[in-house]
Amino acid sequence: MPIWVKTISYVLTMTTSEPESLHGQSSSNSGLSIAIVRFSALGDVVLAIPAVRALARSFPEATLTWITSPLGFSILRGLEGVNFAVYDKPRSLRDYRAFYRNFRDRRFDVVLEMQANLRINLLYPALHSPTKIGFDRIRAKEGQWLFSNQRIPFRNHHLADSFMAFAGQLGADIANPDFTLPLTGADHNFAQAKLADLPRPLIAIHPFASKAERNWPIERLADVMRRAHQQWQCGFVITGGTSAAEMQSCRQLAEALPTHTLNLCGQTSPKQLAAVLGQTNALIAPDTGAVHLARAMNTPVIGLYAVAPPELSGPYRALEYVVNRYPEAARQFLHKQPEQLGWNTRVHHAGAMQLIQADDVMQQLSAVINNIN
Repeated sequence: MPIWVKTISYVLTMTTSEPESLHGQSSSNSGLSIAIVRFSALGDVVLAIPAVRALARSFPEATLTWITSPLGFSILRGLEGVNFAVYDKPRSLRDYRAFYRNFRDRRFDVVLEMQANLRINLLYPALHSPTKIGFDRIRAKEGQWLFSNQRIPFRNHHLADSFMAFAGQLGADIANPDFTLPLTGADHNFAQAKLADLPRPLIAIHPFASKAERNWPIERLADVMRRAHQQWQCGFVITGGTSAAEMQSCRQLAEALPTHTLNLCGQTSPKQLAAVLGQTNALIAPDTGAVHLARAMNTPVIGLYAVAPPELSGPYRALEYVVNRYPEAARQFLHKQPEQLGWNTRVHHAGAMQLIQADDVMQQLSAVINNIN
């Protein structure tokens, strides 16, 4: 029997009743015990921070427990007013049994189901609560709606706004999103020491996304580097993860301008990466988590978007420097106008990112550099 069938069978046997709607709860919500569920990806975890900060700020008497992954915790550790329960995403029936066992005797007033995929959805019955708030039926992927009894309303808006809608559902003040990351002095010192000898203006490049279809050709990034150095004498720092393909891409890119480039690919923790991005003048990157780290550090982002609309997953409320070729990609490869496409529609075509030209990036980089004080 496949493991997913065994897991679903186990979940069904452990679910004794449907969760009840919460009636008569104090309007202040001040003393609630609230569980927040968001494991990954790193960028999405960062985008959820304003919602959790809004809960902590609005309900200082509440107990907040964020259930997340080790990767998520690596950027969240130190977030004020929040407790953490850290688990790897379950991969086996044993993992589910351990999770259910660990939460068997715990009770929450509210569970905020901020992640919707099958592996995480099957965890929700383990979290005992009269109120479980999930996504609307459009966004409640892979059956999440089966495990919630309240839902946020659907709006075709940014992912960060969707997370803040959970806090808003409880009455939290979400008017002023706070992305402040809990970095330490050691994180800032690391970045300062690494970047001290590089020329300014200093441009970060994070060339690799989790899905290859989002990547922009390395040779075009290298062309931008050479042209930017010739025009503005820029220095560059290359960032990325530890996969073999990513390391290779970073090495190839660093060779474009070796005397003016520092390759930190695979050498930073998420917090160190955020600190590095915070000390640069701009980030050039495709649709990846580094975009949201840079945005949280108030660093201008030249986002490269053609597979997904930047209004959904681009730098939050900071799209002025984004190169957006999603509309052209939709027309060319999906044969539809972008306004005809449903929420979260991606252009899964190898040619989408090819629509972005080096001149597009140079134009946005020029705008950033002209705004440097």
